[in-house]
Amino acid sequence: MNRTVIRGGLVITAADELHADVLVENGRVAALAAHGTDAAAGWSAEHEIDATGTYVIPGGVDVHTHMEMPFGGTQASDTFETGTRAAAWGGTTTIVDFAIQSKGGSLREGLDAWHAKADGRCAVDYAFHMIMSDVNAASLKEMDALVAEGVTSFKLFTAYPGVFLSDDGQILRAMQQAAANGSLVMTHAENGLAIDVLAEQALARGERDPRHHGEVRKALLEAEATHRVIKLAQVAGAPVYVVHVSAEEAVAELARARDQGLPVFGETCPQYLFLSTDNLAEPDFEGAKYVCSTPLRPREHQAALWRGLRTDDLQVVSTDHCPFCFKGQKELGRDDFSKIPNGMPGVENRMDLLHQAVVDGHITRRRWIEIACAAPARMFGLYPKKGTIAPGADADIVLYDPDAEQTLSAGTHHMNVDYSPYEGRRITGRVRTVLSRGVPVIDGGRYTGRAGQGMYVPRGTSQYIG
Repeated sequence: MNRTVIRGGLVITAADELHADVLVENGRVAALAAHGTDAAAGWSAEHEIDATGTYVIPGGVDVHTHMEMPFGGTQASDTFETGTRAAAWGGTTTIVDFAIQSKGGSLREGLDAWHAKADGRCAVDYAFHMIMSDVNAASLKEMDALVAEGVTSFKLFTAYPGVFLSDDGQILRAMQQAAANGSLVMTHAENGLAIDVLAEQALARGERDPRHHGEVRKALLEAEATHRVIKLAQVAGAPVYVVHVSAEEAVAELARARDQGLPVFGETCPQYLFLSTDNLAEPDFEGAKYVCSTPLRPREHQAALWRGLRTDDLQVVSTDHCPFCFKGQKELGRDDFSKIPNGMPGVENRMDLLHQAVVDGHITRRRWIEIACAAPARMFGLYPKKGTIAPGADADIVLYDPDAEQTLSAGTHHMNVDYSPYEGRRITGRVRTVLSRGVPVIDGGRYTGRAGQGMYVPRGTSQYIG
């Protein structure tokens, strides 16, 4: 039997803060006991980890990543190997990535292609959502088969006409199917057809810089699409989860629906909490580094996002990690903002930035763990295997030093991208040790994991839905 004892730390979950020791057996949490008790003292193990002075927290669960995603004639610069290794460095031990159905192809073909990319390459555990690019009778029927094998969420877009966009009728049909099979529909909610008109008009006026990316993707068009998908879900009798919420007006739509008791959920991302249109407006094309969709908003939107996280109108913080290098990739749109690949790196920074939010007084320590670990695991059928420290849970455990200071930089991060959107930002808190199913993958500032250590995890249906 492989046993590890973690002694002397403050265990923080979404529900509790306990001065407790943790016993790990064969990759799972076996028991917790208060420091100094006979129960804890009686544990013997091959490995002992001194957690004095650290928080002992569940590994982060990032439910929105795009490793090796093709976009605009290029592809995201992190592979499943480099991206999951960077996730581990940042204290994230599970990712849920997006497999993509090609137009004219089947869901199965898309899922198989993503399994082939990830199999044997991941440093931490992983699962998949399914992007539906082609809603028809065949793909609707396929949804049931995917749910049965643990792919229990499907993403549809009101954006990107000609690539991902589904019309309202297609979204309604997918939501009806989800209502019947217990899965969860996720939506990228922006009015893509209207955005394309505004982008075409901006370019005709000679407005070509990155800042115009944010100006044409108006907050009102995010709010309109958010309202629309909520109403479609209500008609279908289905839950809906809105990804990467960035605008105050969109938060208001979610809050209004939730006040009516509707099963409506939302996530935001660190870039919307810590960055703004000021970054998009940086000179000499530097703003291209910050082009993502939904776009960064003016700084005054951040207060509504923080408030939504405190009031549970937003339940999850994920990253939408979709990195493109500045040189050779972001530069594809140097003369046309609409050709800049949409996406930013972040899988390594999420847990640290949210701890900084604790330091800054935006959220509590338990809320940090709720929005970064427990809620995403519950939302996507991974809890309590993931997202908590409790008997029977996978021993995905992070020892986090709350007093260590670090400076975020492309020079020190482990993501395969040539810039950091948080370059030079000083933050308090740092990962010391990371266990994935009881095995150290980060240990005292060294990477001790390996490609293939991460396993594919089939998921149950969402635990926020009856």
